Amino acid sequence: MARKEIIIKATHRGLLYQDGVVTKVLEAGRYTIPAERTWYGRRRPKVEIVLVDVRERDLTIKGQEILTSDKVAIRVSIVVQFRVTDPLAALHAVESYEDRIYTDVQLAARRSLASMTLEQILTNRTQLSEDILRDVQDAAARYGVAILRADVKDLIFPGNLQDVMNKVLAAERLSQAQMVEARTKADVQRIDSLARAEAKRTEAETQAQTQRLLAQNEAEVERIKTESEIQALREREQAAQAYSIHPALMRLQELATLSDLGRTANARIYINFDGQARLADADE
Repeated sequence: MARKEIIIKATHRGLLYQDGVVTKVLEAGRYTIPAERTWYGRRRPKVEIVLVDVRERDLTIKGQEILTSDKVAIRVSIVVQFRVTDPLAALHAVESYEDRIYTDVQLAARRSLASMTLEQILTNRTQLSEDILRDVQDAAARYGVAILRADVKDLIFPGNLQDVMNKVLAAERLSQAQMVEARTKADVQRIDSLARAEAKRTEAETQAQTQRLLAQNEAEVERIKTESEIQALREREQAAQAYSIHPALMRLQELATLSDLGRTANARIYINFDGQARLADADE
């Protein structure tokens, strides 16, 4: 029997058996399997290479009907991603590592769902996935498999429960819509109140500024008026001083005044001559 060659790709590893005993784990490459024959009375061992796929793969656990802690029967489908990390353990520790993964994930899902209520499952599906992953990772590592992910793909409920859930979801959506509408209305009212308060504040500031300007103007008018009166008094004082110094100026002022009165027909002038008062009409 002629020898033969075998090529192991990078996606696989090979277990080298000699007379049924594993002697080596082969990496990717080309290997020669010698022919089994007798040589000078001695028989060569029988050589066999078994390939093991080490790529990441998916395994789907379908339609497992499980009871929750509140006794609701649901069917769950789970997708598991795994990879063989120890080819020797994967083939020798268990009869079929894929079947063992299937069983381990199924049991882990049952344990997790049995401890959760329906409401917990609906509101936190990630917890179910995390529980399954945590439960099977250590067990799978013992037979040379790494569990990368264990995600809940589908949750199927009884028909009547599905109708109830749909109504609950519709009510929740309606409640959320009403809540958003109420929040929007409250925001609009708050903005309107702020706008009104700002308008009142601006109006009050404008009125205060106007009153302040009016007060300043009135004060300025009073100041000018007072200064004018003071100036008039000063002028009178200066005139009185001039009349006291020059009495003739006073006489001239009197004559000018009489002249002005003389031009008025109805004016009456009282003249004191020698201590006796006489009334004289301006036209006489």
